[in-house]
Amino acid sequence: MASGSARYLRYILFAFFVSERLATVCCIQNVDMGQGLAVLYFISTSSLPTPSLPGVPDDSTKTKPVAAEESNTFDEVPDAFYQPKASTAPTTPNAAKTSMNALSPPAPGERVNATFVTLARNTDVWEIARSIRQVEDRFNRNYNYDWVFLNDKPFDDNFKQVTTSLVSGKTHYGEIPEEHWSFPPFIDQEKARKVREDMAQRKIIYGDSISYRHMCRFESGFFFRHPLMNQFEYYWRVEPSVELFCDIHYDPFKFMKDNKKKYSFVLSLYEYVETIPTLWDSVKSFINKHPEHIAEDNSMAFLSDDNGETYNHCHFVGGSNIPVWNVD
Repeated sequence: MASGSARYLRYILFAFFVSERLATVCCIQNVDMGQGLAVLYFISTSSLPTPSLPGVPDDSTKTKPVAAEESNTFDEVPDAFYQPKASTAPTTPNAAKTSMNALSPPAPGERVNATFVTLARNTDVWEIARSIRQVEDRFNRNYNYDWVFLNDKPFDDNFKQVTTSLVSGKTHYGEIPEEHWSFPPFIDQEKARKVREDMAQRKIIYGDSISYRHMCRFESGFFFRHPLMNQFEYYWRVEPSVELFCDIHYDPFKFMKDNKKKYSFVLSLYEYVETIPTLWDSVKSFINKHPEHIAEDNSMAFLSDDNGETYNHCHFVGGSNIPVWNVD
């Protein structure tokens, strides 16, 4: 009798499980299934065959369970993904653009002569892939702007394949010339080395990084001198691992053009003072020597609280490193 009751209980639980699954699959709404009801999943040695639902693989055919560490991770990509040969051209059109637009038609209205620009290494491929997905899902899938990728080394086929497959516009790949990614000839290399060692001992962020210094120098102005950038008027900088937490329902490029804006950033924060001990002295020296380059409607009040005598350490690269700017 006890055995029969247990069997009926299993039948009831199984019927309830199936009805719940079908209700979910068929998107049945407005049906009160009894909130607060807990369903317990029992594992028994019953001789009853394991039921199979339509479209659900039969686990009984597996030879061994899949361990947790064997499950797919973000870095694992099917081998078939790498089969198509990547284009070696500096500009790679997105072959899937037509089908993507069919699912998400582009927003109406004119487009500005603009592009996204990213400085990345081949090893950054999956980090920048996440950034692209953020920007595309939140904004660019409706606008299909191009994307420029720059690197001090040639981009490999894997990087091109991954990024091209994610961008709704065209992708452009360029190599940074050595003179834009190196120490200027007037730099005292021995003095620079000692400064880096001292900053490393004091645990100053990026204190001993040569590549970080090259990056800062490049982003301070050399980036828009690259031949790939000459064809664009507005640039939106996107770095690996950035995130957007809301949809962008307008075109920032067009907003800037219509309102004659030159630069845009998302957040201001305080600079690491230890990394810039001589910066403001150099700024004041330049101002004194070249007053003709100082705009009348400048941002001195944002940078200094005493009319330029000292620097208040306001730093505006943007909290998510996504500034937009225009270079005449």
